[in-house]
Amino acid sequence: MSGNVRLLDETLAATKAAGRAALIAYLPAGFPTVDGGIEAVKAVVAGGADIVEVGLPHSDPVLDGPVIQTADDIALRGGVKIADVMRTVREAHAATGVPVLVMTYWNPIDRYGVERFTAELAEAGGAGCILPDLPVQESALWREHAEKHGLATVFVVAPSSKDERLATITAAGSGFVYAASLMGVTGTRESVGEQAQDLVRRTKATTSIPVCVGLGVSNAVQAKEVAAFADGVIVGSAFVKRMLDAADEASGLAAVRELAAELAAGVRRMS
Repeated sequence: MSGNVRLLDETLAATKAAGRAALIAYLPAGFPTVDGGIEAVKAVVAGGADIVEVGLPHSDPVLDGPVIQTADDIALRGGVKIADVMRTVREAHAATGVPVLVMTYWNPIDRYGVERFTAELAEAGGAGCILPDLPVQESALWREHAEKHGLATVFVVAPSSKDERLATITAAGSGFVYAASLMGVTGTRESVGEQAQDLVRRTKATTSIPVCVGLGVSNAVQAKEVAAFADGVIVGSAFVKRMLDAADEASGLAAVRELAAELAAGVRRMS
């Protein structure tokens, strides 16, 4: 069975044709529970998210700040497994119809087996993977299997990336490029800053695939700011924080749906 890279491409093309950026929501699998995580994905899509990233919880999440680390700890203590991540992708995609990617560090895939992981992700209806710590020069095996199974390979670029390096990364990637808006870990910020705009400009000079910005966006004002120069706005920690701060799961789901609606309005107010 082929994965949904084509659906991802079509979704990003459709938002561009509509004159706006896509809203991409990140949520970890297994948080607060596996079932609760699936419901959270449904809630953000109901609120207006166009694309979803499902995080594969990891014990050493080097890119993730304290909010997502806390959620990962909860998921890991709950015994979340890769099978639960695949179930989250399957049920979330089946319920919403939107592209669902997995964001994961390389070590869990390497241990699980690249062929097994890509085959199962495609079978679950996944659209691809975001791989923040996989060096492009070591990615040939992954890309071979991802392409075979119809999955996007999304690499992360940072403000420190030189232009030559950007060209190498974007030539190897597919789906979209994840532009980290600043140096550091995930988390909400007061301002997303000019670094992100410069990085998007430099990245777009090397590729025709969409460039989406993450790290630091937490409200509609920031979403509007980023949507003015990026093809997609990625929000993670702000959603996770709403879930962590909620008194119970039901109010958490209501809170992430409400935030998604605010952010969706932000990316639509680009002019």
